[in-house]
Amino acid sequence: MVVNNQPNEVDRYIEEFPKEIQRLLIQLREAIILAAPEATELISYGMPAYKWKGILVYFAGYRSHIGFYPTASGIEEFKSEFKELKWSKGTIQFPINQPLPIDLVTRIVKFRVNANGSKAKK
Repeated sequence: MVVNNQPNEVDRYIEEFPKEIQRLLIQLREAIILAAPEATELISYGMPAYKWKGILVYFAGYRSHIGFYPTASGIEEFKSEFKELKWSKGTIQFPINQPLPIDLVTRIVKFRVNANGSKAKK
């Protein structure tokens, strides 16, 4: 997201990767922004993060995969849909040689927005 023709921290983070991985990181970023348009984008723990009434999700690029960190609640809610993906209680790994599951990412981000919104109301 370029503001006033100046790249922000997330732009610079993405630019550090090879073009193939940059393309995937940009796709993931765009899906997150569309699913949570009110979220604030920042760098946290050295990776892109999205915050709205608390942290929503993080992502990170690696040599062989994209790490997606939707917090434990995002993992728990959708783990039955991860099928052939590597995952743990805090992360999902998207292999760089496969298309990103954008629909799944969108649903997870929207779930996290709803969870944070519900928590904020209490």
